[in-house]
Amino acid sequence: MEQEKRIALIVDSSASSIFYTASLLRTLRYIVKSVSSGEDALDTIARSAPTVVITDAVLPKMSGLDLLKQIKSNTSIRFIPVMINTADKNTAIREACTQAGCAGYFIKPVDPQALFRAIQAATEATPRKNIRINTSLKARIGAGPAAGGNTANVEVTSLSEGGLYAGTASPAPVNALVPLTLILGDREIKVTAVVLYSSDKAGGLHAIPGMGMKFTNITEADLTMVREFIRASVMRELQARKV
Repeated sequence: MEQEKRIALIVDSSASSIFYTASLLRTLRYIVKSVSSGEDALDTIARSAPTVVITDAVLPKMSGLDLLKQIKSNTSIRFIPVMINTADKNTAIREACTQAGCAGYFIKPVDPQALFRAIQAATEATPRKNIRINTSLKARIGAGPAAGGNTANVEVTSLSEGGLYAGTASPAPVNALVPLTLILGDREIKVTAVVLYSSDKAGGLHAIPGMGMKFTNITEADLTMVREFIRASVMRELQARKV
């Protein structure tokens, strides 16, 4: 996702809905284009195919369902995933969109994690399941004196429900199992994580040396804390984009 541009086309007649969805998608690191009608969407797609189309079901002339059908009936653009994001809770419309091949159906306001997972599943060969946020958190690596070991302070610069990136000048080797204590506000979250990749050089995806780690042992309560922290961070960024 970070190495290639992903373009989302929003189709919605409501300026406020476009603003909210566009802000959310930009927060999730997508490039956004928007139009207010199905006809304009088809013109935009003809000029440059987006990675994904997210359309309301209710549009001024051509409905979202009709737009979906037109895209799926055109062999040159039918590969584009189309998702419905609407305030209309009519189950018949939902069923019709599903039968027509929509890649996701959401009721406004869309949940960030659900939208992210749906877009990833529809557009990526190896989809990410969880939103990854940039952050700056304190953590400790190691079991600590109580367990007969030492600890080292690290900086967590990115975090998801599944793992994190820990900035350190002395990363552990790949496949190492590492005890880690993550500081979230006034709570310490103790996990075990496996090192997926490490780098002792700055640059690339991460600005500082460190290691990417996947949680292998975390309690449900702690996972809920991480999930809520990420959601709150996304919503804060979303609100900041509205100002």
